Amino acid sequence: MLAAPYIDSEFAIIHQQIHLYCTNCGYHAPYEKPLPKCPVCGEDYLHAQYDLPALKQKHWAEIIQKRKPGLWRFRELLPLLNAENIVTLGEGGTPLIHMKNLGSMLGLKYLYFKDERQGPTNSFKDRQASVAISVMKEQGIREAVVASTGNVAIAYSAYAARAGIKLWAFLPSRVPNDKMREVAIYGTEVIKVTGTYDQTKEMAAKFAEHRGIFYDKGIKSIAAMESMKTMAFEIAEDLGWRTPDWFIQGVSGGMGPIGVVKGFEELIELGLVDKVPAIGIVQSSGCDPMIQAFNHGQPVAVPVENPNTVIATLSTGNPGRAYQILWELMQKYGGAAASATDQEAFNVTKIMAQTDGVSVEPATAVAFAGLIKMVRQGKIHPNDVVVFNCSGHTFPVEKSILGDDWAKQVDLSDIGTARQLPETGIISALQNVGPKVKQVLIIEDNVDSARLLRRVLENRGGYNVHVAEDGLQGLHMVETIHPDLIITDLMMPQMDGFQVIDTIKSHEHYSHIPIIVVTAKELTVKEMARLNSQIDTILRKGSFLSEDLLQNIMEALK
Repeated sequence: MLAAPYIDSEFAIIHQQIHLYCTNCGYHAPYEKPLPKCPVCGEDYLHAQYDLPALKQKHWAEIIQKRKPGLWRFRELLPLLNAENIVTLGEGGTPLIHMKNLGSMLGLKYLYFKDERQGPTNSFKDRQASVAISVMKEQGIREAVVASTGNVAIAYSAYAARAGIKLWAFLPSRVPNDKMREVAIYGTEVIKVTGTYDQTKEMAAKFAEHRGIFYDKGIKSIAAMESMKTMAFEIAEDLGWRTPDWFIQGVSGGMGPIGVVKGFEELIELGLVDKVPAIGIVQSSGCDPMIQAFNHGQPVAVPVENPNTVIATLSTGNPGRAYQILWELMQKYGGAAASATDQEAFNVTKIMAQTDGVSVEPATAVAFAGLIKMVRQGKIHPNDVVVFNCSGHTFPVEKSILGDDWAKQVDLSDIGTARQLPETGIISALQNVGPKVKQVLIIEDNVDSARLLRRVLENRGGYNVHVAEDGLQGLHMVETIHPDLIITDLMMPQMDGFQVIDTIKSHEHYSHIPIIVVTAKELTVKEMARLNSQIDTILRKGSFLSEDLLQNIMEALK
């Protein structure tokens, strides 16, 4: 039966005539049940179409705002014919959270994360599972097979248990045991496959065919794409029916961004937003066929035969047709692609947790690491509204598969002791800073950046931290408080950082004070040479090694 929170006595369901549509050949037919492929051309990906003009005329946006939060408040735009078949655990309705501290580090004013960790099984795959299992229930399916790298199997297992559907889950043996145990606790039959994820999918499909069991096609299913678009609906609504400039996600199969784009396209037809966001995709550098293809201008990705990443959830070597669809969408609406190493993901895991209180699994940390690189490359600009998909919770699940050889590489307590310098990162080590630092002066016109630095310094060492909002005020405070250390931005009103530094270094009483520069400015060779002779350290806002900023400041204060 339909769960109580989704029964609307006040607002009747607007019944929709749903159609299946093939973008490849134009096949069009009423939706009665999911089809494995287009019956005319064999295309794997079929779209669901709805009568959007009718919904617009009936003021659908006003109706959904009076419903309780959750994925199924958008049920008229989901491929289910009878609401009695909804299987829900309260998925959807996750918050959009402003990341002020990390945004300040990156020089981004409007950085948000869609907190999909708050779903029933802690990932955005709960959306897919709810829709997919509901469709299975509607079709009378009592037993099903799924292939997964972890999160899909966990989500499907929870919803299948609720629906009374027996589930077989095929997982590569490299998936963390903790995740496999979570799958099993729901009563799912777990099959461990010693091989790649692509080989696991092949085995799962053959098993289902041999046993005559329904095989869920995952990202190729109607349910997957349609469920993912509900993130777009929620993001736009939370932004006041606006579209962000960017949607960023770590991808394996790629259905998340594809579904999100479809969601924004439908919102345009409904007259609720005016554009589709640019799409940023990120993969682990040990398995990044999409990134390699996109950055080489190729619409078809070359499969990675032997993925070399310990982040199992991102180890899809052959994205197939999904990447081609993503390529077309990114060419149409704009986009960027980046990869990050496993080590970078582990580093960012700590930075996100300690800076903005966001604990994530490495697959999400990879996405944030890629976002940082896009900022550094100038693809994402300071005033852009950026949303990234934050899915999966905490680090311990992944570390269990690293083994002894990885222990030193991912020991987060040692971050900073063996780091590599970014190209425009640390100019010189803080070897001349005195040991008796008490007074610290921050000269920064960005309020959020200044607050973050002040909080870190006060919390970690109890230092006396003073903040100046521009260069002139900073010089005045140098004279009044006689700081032991100065941290300054370069781009400021009235008097910029260069002038501040020149003035301080030309004064006999203050020239000895060590200076750390933190900037998002792309420095010329001349500017670099000028600073190199005057300051102790320069760190770039948006540097992937943003942890270096905190670490070096603390080293300076020892």
